[in-house]
Amino acid sequence: MKEEQKALKPRLRFPEFRDAGEWEEKPIGKVCTVLQGYGFPTAMQGKENGKYPFCKVSDISRAVAEQGGLLADATNYVDDVDVSKLRAKLIPLGSTVFAKIGEALRLNRRAFVQRECLLDNNAVGLKAIDGVVNDYFIYLLSQLIDLNEHCGGAVPSVNKSNLEAIEVVLPGSDEQQKIADCLSSLDVLISAHTKKLDALKTHKKGLMQQLFPREGETVPRLRFSEFLDAGEWEVNTMGSLASFSSGGTPSKSNLEFWNGNIPWISASSMYDLVVENADHYVTPLAIGNGTRIAKKGSILVLVRGSMLFKRVPICIAGTDVAFNQDVKALEVKATIDTEFLLHQLLAFQSRIHINETGIGAGKIELEHLKSFKIFVPDAAEQRCIANFLNSLDALITAHTKKLDVLKSHKKGLMQQLFPSPEAVEA
Repeated sequence: MKEEQKALKPRLRFPEFRDAGEWEEKPIGKVCTVLQGYGFPTAMQGKENGKYPFCKVSDISRAVAEQGGLLADATNYVDDVDVSKLRAKLIPLGSTVFAKIGEALRLNRRAFVQRECLLDNNAVGLKAIDGVVNDYFIYLLSQLIDLNEHCGGAVPSVNKSNLEAIEVVLPGSDEQQKIADCLSSLDVLISAHTKKLDALKTHKKGLMQQLFPREGETVPRLRFSEFLDAGEWEVNTMGSLASFSSGGTPSKSNLEFWNGNIPWISASSMYDLVVENADHYVTPLAIGNGTRIAKKGSILVLVRGSMLFKRVPICIAGTDVAFNQDVKALEVKATIDTEFLLHQLLAFQSRIHINETGIGAGKIELEHLKSFKIFVPDAAEQRCIANFLNSLDALITAHTKKLDVLKSHKKGLMQQLFPSPEAVEA
């Protein structure tokens, strides 16, 4: 068994390489050049176009989230004169780049450089040595390295010598190329689906701005044909359309309140438009002892937390749920369609005023929510808009699931096509 653990072979190999023997273990410094980043003076920042992207950690993160890991642009750009002033060396096409310090390091995000660029000094790159290893293979291999295991200190960081010492395993050049070709085609597919999903979300966002009245107006710019002559929408306040209730946290020391079957909603559970599951669950004993129930169909709004500075989480309870003190539950009156109200609130997120609490969190005042203006057409138009946006949401959900399947497929393939980390460490 001990000898089997040491075998540096993947579980899955292409037929022509099944008898090719074990992969070879080498330190990264023997197969890659470690590329350093540069300080980016404030005076040079802000140029939106130029010859070379100046990539920060945020650009790497965006490439991973939105481009399938392919890094071809950045928020800031520089030209040859800037490169000369910085005495910088360009990061070549085909390099793998990632954060080398701070919390971003812990996320282990890797991007593959698609055009020459400069790199911020909070990031680092790896460039395969020609004739020794394949560029894309290094990009794939780097995704299996957990940098958390190679850094120390209160602020996590890795330096050039840390990286060069990390042991990796490699097959021959032909097998590297075969694996790179296989997984790069899958990455291209993932990138295409990511762009399609982003386009759908952008399309929906644009439509929502047209389907609901702009500030100072009482009719939308875009209306379904059967309602073109239906007149102005009625202006109401949230307080007149829904009753509000506050949640809470049952005592954590009382085990009888926890690990039940009632979802207990907090900010971490409010990512889907319809929420039925949560990170934590409570028992019926907790209801009335620190928390309360929001009935199925209630609208849930996060009113306190750091997340508010990025977006206002708003969703519908898909079942009876409990909720914490950072959430308000709105029981909507029969005069308005709940899903129509949900979509309007999402469209009007930018109009919701967020106060700073002074501790890095935002807060929405209850009185602001109650006085928030809502525009209401007749029931038939409400339902028509809700159905239309629901159909878009269903399409977005379907594409999201397809993308998740592709990512899971890639992850599974990588686990099979590369030797397990345990084999390398043995």
